[in-house]
Amino acid sequence: MTAAGMDERLARAALTRVFEPGDECGGQWLRRFGAVALLELLATSDAGPRDLAGATEQRLGGYRLRARAAVPERDLAAVAGLGGRFVCPGDPEWPSQLDDLGAARPIGLWVRGRSDLRIWSLRSVAVVGARACTPYGAHMAAGLGSGLAERGWVVTSGAAFGVDGAAHRGALAAGGATVAVLASGVDRAYPPGHAELIGRIAEQGLLVAELPPGDHPTRSRFVLRNRVIAALTRGTVVVEAEYRSGSLVTARCAQRLGRFTMGVPGPATSGLSAGVHELLRGEGVLVTDAAEVAELVGDIGELAPSRRGPVLTRDLLDPVSARVLEALPARGSAEGKEIARGAGTTVDEALGRLYELHSLGFVERRGDGWRLAARPTPAGAARRGGT
Repeated sequence: MTAAGMDERLARAALTRVFEPGDECGGQWLRRFGAVALLELLATSDAGPRDLAGATEQRLGGYRLRARAAVPERDLAAVAGLGGRFVCPGDPEWPSQLDDLGAARPIGLWVRGRSDLRIWSLRSVAVVGARACTPYGAHMAAGLGSGLAERGWVVTSGAAFGVDGAAHRGALAAGGATVAVLASGVDRAYPPGHAELIGRIAEQGLLVAELPPGDHPTRSRFVLRNRVIAALTRGTVVVEAEYRSGSLVTARCAQRLGRFTMGVPGPATSGLSAGVHELLRGEGVLVTDAAEVAELVGDIGELAPSRRGPVLTRDLLDPVSARVLEALPARGSAEGKEIARGAGTTVDEALGRLYELHSLGFVERRGDGWRLAARPTPAGAARRGGT
């Protein structure tokens, strides 16, 4: 893959100041004209709606003002001063799965951190959810973050309060990799209360943004940021979300892109579970831990452990002994021939099994009759399991 040239890089950096994230008109023009020609068209000419179809004259006026004010050299120097870089389509570090967004593909990505974004994105899972999550939600998100990191998966989220922050912290605590996709510039810690966390992610993981250095988040930018989270990852897990939630926007975007969508169930009485449960009633897959997530999105052989309830003492009996035991009445006693008839065995076979069951503490003998013991002996069951 050939890296973008300097003119292309400068033009794309400038265009991140012209267009809002996900602007499909801008994306279509970019494909038609190329970054250099488009920037020149916006900054130096009087091109109107006929030349740039899909935008009103008023909207084009706003684009022109932004294009003329852009100083990409300054932005590139600012991100380089933070140890970061600007990654363009065509660069070796560009994650090709972002191309699935079509005209809404990012113009470029401002990246801060030492690792390779493309390599990390090949094995990445998004963990998103409510900002005002419950302790249960925070616990589940942190467990997913640490469990996925321990399995070699990159945990991607949005660095917000609640589920996002818990997922990032879980991955960091496990010494794993995590990516925060921001709705601001990579030099802005937002929310301010997560300044320390975002600093740790910059050191141990990656910060990614479509917006140039210094830009601030807005409500629409948070929503549009979610499509990048969905596209960068193999699947999205939602932990606690109301019906109207940005996390569900991420999940629906993941579905449209053909990615896996998963949800962690919660109490049916909780409004924070309502959005997740709605997702699970559709195409979402129910997951409860990192092993189940990895089994779904991972390669062949990444299987979650088998799930089963506790082993009861009578589960260790062989089939014939189990049938003999079930043939005994719940109350009172029965003779050997009655028990044999109920178990479908000969009388001799039934008596042999009854004496075994007696030694294991399952039954008691009263004269010629047999009855269930008040409480089977655990030690006896353990001996039976070893035979």
